[in-house]
Amino acid sequence: MAGTPPEGTAQWSSRFAFIMAAVGSSVGLGNLWRFSAEAGANGGGAFIMIYLACVIFIGIPVLMSEYIIGRAGNAASAIRSVGDVAERSGVSKQWSILGVTGMAASFLIVSFYCVVAAWVIIYIPKFLSGSFTGQTAQQVSDQFTEVVTTPKKVLLAFTGFAFLTSFLVARGVNKGIEFASKILMPLFFFLLFCLAMYSLATGFSTEVIVDGKTSNGSMEAIKFLFAPDFSAITPEIATAALGQAFFSIGLGSAIMITYGSYLPDSISIPKSAIIVGLTDTAVALIAGLAIFPIVFSHGLDFSAGAGIFFQTLPVALSNAPGGNFIGAGFFFLAIFAAVTSSISLLEPMVAWLVEKLNISRVKAAAGAGFVMWLLGFGSIYIAGFMDVLDGELTGAIMLPLTGLLTILFVGWRMKKSLVAEQMHGVSKGMQNFLIILVRFVAPIFVFIVLVVGIYSTYFAGKSVAEVFESNGFKRLLILIVTMITILVWTKMQNRKA
Repeated sequence: MAGTPPEGTAQWSSRFAFIMAAVGSSVGLGNLWRFSAEAGANGGGAFIMIYLACVIFIGIPVLMSEYIIGRAGNAASAIRSVGDVAERSGVSKQWSILGVTGMAASFLIVSFYCVVAAWVIIYIPKFLSGSFTGQTAQQVSDQFTEVVTTPKKVLLAFTGFAFLTSFLVARGVNKGIEFASKILMPLFFFLLFCLAMYSLATGFSTEVIVDGKTSNGSMEAIKFLFAPDFSAITPEIATAALGQAFFSIGLGSAIMITYGSYLPDSISIPKSAIIVGLTDTAVALIAGLAIFPIVFSHGLDFSAGAGIFFQTLPVALSNAPGGNFIGAGFFFLAIFAAVTSSISLLEPMVAWLVEKLNISRVKAAAGAGFVMWLLGFGSIYIAGFMDVLDGELTGAIMLPLTGLLTILFVGWRMKKSLVAEQMHGVSKGMQNFLIILVRFVAPIFVFIVLVVGIYSTYFAGKSVAEVFESNGFKRLLILIVTMITILVWTKMQNRKA
């Protein structure tokens, strides 16, 4: 018998509402710049072909596994969902540690995500007031540096965005998360499509010289994105595409387990996972069509990472006809993506607090939101703090580790009958194919993401002595001790239960 959430637990009102919320969670600021930066740095079309394969064969199975745990569990929070499913499967409830690590990762991420969203908010009036007009690339870069290094310029926008995130989560699944997603995501898709059309139209009218031949910015962008050079594929490019596919969908953060717990039985999990995974990919590709024609038309650096968003695009757009309004529109669009992502990042913690402490959602959201706000001060005031949370802790370890534990739990420890109950809506052949991916394919590649992330973050290019002396290695040891402590705590909690 499928798990049934406790009486009073909210559910998505429709599949459309769930898809909008799930896509809103996946589609964030990273889709608007990280995908383009990764594609630019790793060969364009060849990277994208591998990325698509990784989304289909790895991202969607992991996503489906998270939904399965969420709906099968008799709880709203990820921790209790995993514990319930583990108990009914006759395995150790210590598997619930994957809910702990995922929830902790999402909470750490939302603390600095609100800071990045504040940067985006600050850029909208900058465009509208013409602050970038006539500025050199260095001057625009200096403006970004000033924003990042001057806390008082960020505090108001950061506080406002953090409050909005907490307020929407406090309103609940239907009146808050679902309401925001059903309004903001269709608007997001419309604006992104319009910006892509604008970028392509202006790119086709911009002449560029490539290898001595006359072309235009849009044609070069299209060739770069969709004409893969398979001879350029290397293990490094394949690994980068694998990592992007994993992080782009928002896996390993307990969000999709929590969102899955609100899924009515009538909604097909496999179909939903496929729709969300492919929609997220489509958004990333359309974002590429919105960015790369501008990049190629102006001869800009397409591998600049976040610099594409906050430094490269302002230089190009501010000097184009109507560019200041287009730039403001682009950053306004980014706010839509940031809101739907931030509420999903805060939701796992709030859902757990409601169940654990038996308090109202308003109190849980207020408490979690306040701690999130305080933690965000670290990213504003302490140099390198955001990089530690993003690159060293969540990105390199916590997200891929949670994803690996999730796929192993569903594929090898969860009772097969419980998994089968959640797989309706697709043919038996498709069910068997997805289960094969979950059990045999996805674990190998998610493990690769974890190993490569740890190696590149803590060990690459360093001697043994340098590794042991580095602050990063010391933080890694602290994280390991913390996770062992969490494991012991989880075991003690399960014994009490």
